[in-house]
Amino acid sequence: MGPIEFWKMSGSGNDFILIDNREGRVKENEMARLVERACRRRISVGADGVIFVVPSTAYDFGWRFFNADGGEVEMCGNGGRCVSRFAFLKGIVGPEMTFETLAGPVSAEVRDRRVKILMPKPGPVFLDIDLEFQKGWAHCDFINTGVPHVVVGVAALSDHPVKEQGRSIRYHPRFAPEGTNANFTSRMGPHRLSVRTYERGVEDETLACGTGAIASALVGAIRGMVNSPVTVETRGGEELVIHFERKGDSFEKVWLEGNTTIVYEGRLNPEALDV
Repeated sequence: MGPIEFWKMSGSGNDFILIDNREGRVKENEMARLVERACRRRISVGADGVIFVVPSTAYDFGWRFFNADGGEVEMCGNGGRCVSRFAFLKGIVGPEMTFETLAGPVSAEVRDRRVKILMPKPGPVFLDIDLEFQKGWAHCDFINTGVPHVVVGVAALSDHPVKEQGRSIRYHPRFAPEGTNANFTSRMGPHRLSVRTYERGVEDETLACGTGAIASALVGAIRGMVNSPVTVETRGGEELVIHFERKGDSFEKVWLEGNTTIVYEGRLNPEALDV
């Protein structure tokens, strides 16, 4: 395999490698290994995940999304925002689009750096799930927003042991074998939350998580803590905005909005995949 052209992009602190793979340059059986090797920091490009743009017979394009550990997952909100702007700037599609994911079709609107995506319909909220409460927890709930998320309410978020408690939730037997993501959230006002997320596949706290921000906002709405639109303060300092319509205990028209950043364009040399 020769050098592979890619873009490095960031969505509110989540960073991704994006590859236009519509011509099948990277074969399916090569994807997981490329992801694992390319996402290593310091000795390769480094990223939270890799997005391959692929053809779709039903929508404008499709994607294959992989976390840094080489595992393919259904959805990533910040990755969805980045791939939307990537596809627009590469001339694949116009500023309004719908693309195919394992979680279902995702529609998007690109307005310069700001991208807004309409997420697949989330699953139901399960309040007070049966997990052993740990220090600092006020409540513990669950929702699938394209990928599974536990949402834990805490009073003091800045010094909360997110990595340690997040790892224990991620590997809890209740969620085996796939595991779950873990979010720790504090209410900052009727339309504002602060959220920190431990992401499965990255196996660490990340600077932001789009589906985690959505999960936290929807759980907060069910608990009567916040109303749409909800601004989510991320660990990286940027803000995500969640718009939604609530119908009883379910939600429709869930939008994720925020800025995207093009970090650089480059070519991935095969040497970076061998070491």
